[in-house]
Amino acid sequence: MDTTKLDKALAEKAVNTIKMLSVDAIDKANSGHPGLPMGCSDIAFVLWNEFLRFNPKDPEWPNRDRFVLSAGHGSALVYSLLHLYGFDLSMDEIKNFRQWGSKTPGHPEYGHTPGIETTTGPLGQGFANGVGMALAERVLANKFNKNGTVIDHFIYSLAGDGDMMEGITSEAASIAGHLGLGKLIYVYDSNQITIEGDTNFTFSEDVGKRFEAYNWQVLNVDGYDHRAIREAIIAGQKEVNRPTMIIAKTIIGKGSPNKANSASAHGEAMGAEETALTKKAIGFPDETFYVPEDAKELFSNRVEELKADYNSWQATFEKAIKGDSELSTFWDAHVGSIVPSDIEEKLLATITKDSIATRAASGDMMQVVAKEVPALIGGSADLAPSTKTAIKGSPSIAKGEFTGKNIHFGIREHAMGAMMNGMAVYDGLIPYGSTFLVFSDYVRPAIRLSALMNLQAIYVFTHDSIFVGEDGPTHEPVEHITSLRIIPNLQVIRPADATETAAAWKAALDKKDGPTALILTRQNLPVIDRTKYASQSNLKKGAYTLADCSGTPDMVIMASGSEVSLAMEAADMLTAKGQKVRVVSFPSVELFEAQDEGYKDSVIPRDCKKLVAIEAGSTLGWYKYIGRDGLAIGIDRFGASAPAKEVAKHYGINVEDVLKKIEEKWGL
Repeated sequence: MDTTKLDKALAEKAVNTIKMLSVDAIDKANSGHPGLPMGCSDIAFVLWNEFLRFNPKDPEWPNRDRFVLSAGHGSALVYSLLHLYGFDLSMDEIKNFRQWGSKTPGHPEYGHTPGIETTTGPLGQGFANGVGMALAERVLANKFNKNGTVIDHFIYSLAGDGDMMEGITSEAASIAGHLGLGKLIYVYDSNQITIEGDTNFTFSEDVGKRFEAYNWQVLNVDGYDHRAIREAIIAGQKEVNRPTMIIAKTIIGKGSPNKANSASAHGEAMGAEETALTKKAIGFPDETFYVPEDAKELFSNRVEELKADYNSWQATFEKAIKGDSELSTFWDAHVGSIVPSDIEEKLLATITKDSIATRAASGDMMQVVAKEVPALIGGSADLAPSTKTAIKGSPSIAKGEFTGKNIHFGIREHAMGAMMNGMAVYDGLIPYGSTFLVFSDYVRPAIRLSALMNLQAIYVFTHDSIFVGEDGPTHEPVEHITSLRIIPNLQVIRPADATETAAAWKAALDKKDGPTALILTRQNLPVIDRTKYASQSNLKKGAYTLADCSGTPDMVIMASGSEVSLAMEAADMLTAKGQKVRVVSFPSVELFEAQDEGYKDSVIPRDCKKLVAIEAGSTLGWYKYIGRDGLAIGIDRFGASAPAKEVAKHYGINVEDVLKKIEEKWGL
């Protein structure tokens, strides 16, 4: 919509409608952040009414522009916009802001509210998600713009001072500039106020110069000059080789006679008295949730205007994609994240050795996955030679080059995870990212959001224990597997050998409603003979009887990963002494917990009194399965620098010490 000719009074009324609808919602909840909606309604109005391409009746339209409110505490702003522009967000939902069961939670939640593109709570996450979206846009445009322009849109984001301070923003901005993601147009709400007060307390850098150094186009505007905002967005659209940062000088709580430009406007409801004064100052009636008819018509007209663009795209899509059988199948494979039913068999066929590290086995299998699952794309935080995650024969993603599957995230673990989330919410790609398990701490905030958003993202974590050896305690994970297992909806899988690694990849590819962490070894592990022992396909149950005794077991030894072969060796020795021993491979707690009680009891009998758990890490989580009287063999202190076998000997993770501890426990 060309609002350059729009009546100034009507434009101001529309801005104030957005502003006060947000304020009323926050007042009713007596909870929220009114300062951002009040300060940024002008920017939002110009963007949504003139530039943003969307269809409220089809909020998942593939070629829509994305709007990411990185400063997610200002959620009332985006809810007001979604309501006014016709999305399925009723006035009742606006009135139920921050209440149980509403579609208007305190921070935007992906999959919960129509039109919300990603979950932005922790500051900086939305900023980095947008970078992932922009990368996805370029990758899919390269794949599908063969017979016509099917993918070609912008990613807009509104970020605040807090976003600029978070380290993840620096990581993401750096890679966005390096890759020249010109479809990114970000607005920085520079009001210089945070919860504690003026940003001068903590923040004095020149943000513009910083982003120029990242290879961004930087523009400065008055956040209330519609013409300047408009011209800056147009300049951003024209810049195809660099992302654009529009630094908008704003006033937090603008319009409030007593709270504007104050820290109290950030996170406190305005209150009835101040809200009434604000409405009076801007010429609005003292009426809650007021939407003037002419403003309502203005918003509706924008929606009607956008239908022509939407319909034109649909026609292009039918001709360019659906009219090409090969491209149509390819599109469906991406959008549906289709995985061949025989993928596990194809992955098992890559195993040619009797002993191989699960990271190496995974690396071989990924070559097959990359071919069989077109949607797969990813990389590592500068560790692909070690994590074995490079796709051979595929180009690397680079500035102006988006044909390949290999993404070099650089040493930016946190941004890697958040970009993966952005790629996953974009739809059409299955992102993976890798680093050493010990550095999962640097990815953890993004992993949590992957799980919260039910996103299919695959984290490949290698070098999974003290068997890293000489690198020492800084690189030897101890508590990390346990800490990952406690994240809800994260599927953690630590395979025992190459065959379980194949099943683990299948489980990761099959899980569409949440992320998976694959926990892989640096050291070689014997490949279990599946003609002699239970099938690796049992991994889908989380834990299973790998090797059994005749009759009822006297003892059950359960283990994950590299300790499974250790458990089998110990069981053989105990069997030779007359013990009836069952060995349970336990690759995934989450998958096991999803089974019924009958199955769980069949694997770990309730009446078995001798229960042993072995894992080269924290023992904390195992007591749920072995009880207070069981024996947990693991490591509850930091590692040490020495050859792996020496470290294992000193920490008791070997057959001799396992047998000794069992004998001491039960006097065998």
